[in-house]
Amino acid sequence: MSTLLQTRPADGTGNAAQDTRTALRFVTCGSVDDGKSTLIGRLLVDSRAVLQDQLASVQRSGKVDLALLTDGLQAEREQGITIDVAYRYFNTVARKFIIADAPGHEQYTRNMVTAASSADAAVVLVDATKLDWQDALPVLLPQTRRHSLLVNLLRVPAIVFAINKLDAVEDSALAFKNISAALEQFTQEAGIGTHAIVPVSALIGFNVVDANPGWCGYQGPTLLAILEKLSTTPADLTQPFAFPVQWVEKFSSSADTSQGRRIFWGRIASGQIEIGQTITVLPGGKTAVVAEVLDHARAARAVRAGHSAGIILDRELDVSRGDVLLAAEGFGASPGQRELTATVAWMDDEPLVPGRIYWALQGHRWVKAKVKRIVHQVNIHTLAEQAASQLEANAIGVVELALLEPMAALPFAESRVLGSLVLVDTASHRTSGAALILSAVNA
Repeated sequence: MSTLLQTRPADGTGNAAQDTRTALRFVTCGSVDDGKSTLIGRLLVDSRAVLQDQLASVQRSGKVDLALLTDGLQAEREQGITIDVAYRYFNTVARKFIIADAPGHEQYTRNMVTAASSADAAVVLVDATKLDWQDALPVLLPQTRRHSLLVNLLRVPAIVFAINKLDAVEDSALAFKNISAALEQFTQEAGIGTHAIVPVSALIGFNVVDANPGWCGYQGPTLLAILEKLSTTPADLTQPFAFPVQWVEKFSSSADTSQGRRIFWGRIASGQIEIGQTITVLPGGKTAVVAEVLDHARAARAVRAGHSAGIILDRELDVSRGDVLLAAEGFGASPGQRELTATVAWMDDEPLVPGRIYWALQGHRWVKAKVKRIVHQVNIHTLAEQAASQLEANAIGVVELALLEPMAALPFAESRVLGSLVLVDTASHRTSGAALILSAVNA
């Protein structure tokens, strides 16, 4: 298995800790016109999350066009495609959901990556009518493979494949069997953990919200029933404390405990923070002791990863937005890394080439990064590693980066926050690529 595909465990269950009390964020992805927007529309309509006036507004020729419930841009409605990520919210008796409808076109891959980066689950749609379903192992579409690889790389805990439009083929049971076999072979070779494979008809509604037992020979739960039982992404509590500073409240008197000191606000990336802990500021390397910790409501209490906090230190240090507070005992005497090896999903029309310098954005911290070399590119069709002198748009590969200043970094397999970067073109300020750290060398 390639280095690229080792960034996520292959069990794919997402059941590290069952938590169905919080809202589940999931993304729908796949190839063009696989029915992603229609599937979301079906979920909203059949779960009764759409008002009658909303339904009336998306009718065409007397029939409801479910895709229009998510395709809100005028260009999307005119062209019948999804361009930007559309977020929709709904809830059932069991839980709440936040849906991200991601584009299927290659040129909008960057939007799909944005949606998947914070998702707890991914529903990858496969259009049965586009495949030679009569073959024992039909060839999957390139974008189906690319999106599956990307959500796997982004450590989306649960991946569900929904084989759509089976109502439009002559032998739905045979089509489901053969396409399922092709998906199982692909995911096994790629090291992608699959939570479930479900036959659905987004247009008619089969197995989306309402069950159709025995259809396509499938006796399992509906897509919605599967989503209701999935866990949210667990916080990185096992890693050392790391806190990217988002905002500095200067000499506030709003908290009695501040005593005129500045309060550093942000969201804890990993670990947890308590009064009395020694922290190191990156960059700079100065240390201090935590004098007070405030939660989002300004109540004094210990706060853990995934939650917002305000931190007051026992002495004044030069700390600004973009700096990172780190556990002094967790990241060593010389915290911060300058040499990174990372998997890169390239999204810029201008290819990535060795020697180019980009801005590397992690949280709120900007550091210049030079591309030292391209280790290899991954062929999405064969999953083989191949030599490459550059990465074209929508390519996936492994590169080595040299940072101008040290950055708090961990492998992405250990921390989604500290293990991910966005590469930005220094001249045009375009988002050029998403980088997922495989390894890092201390400064």
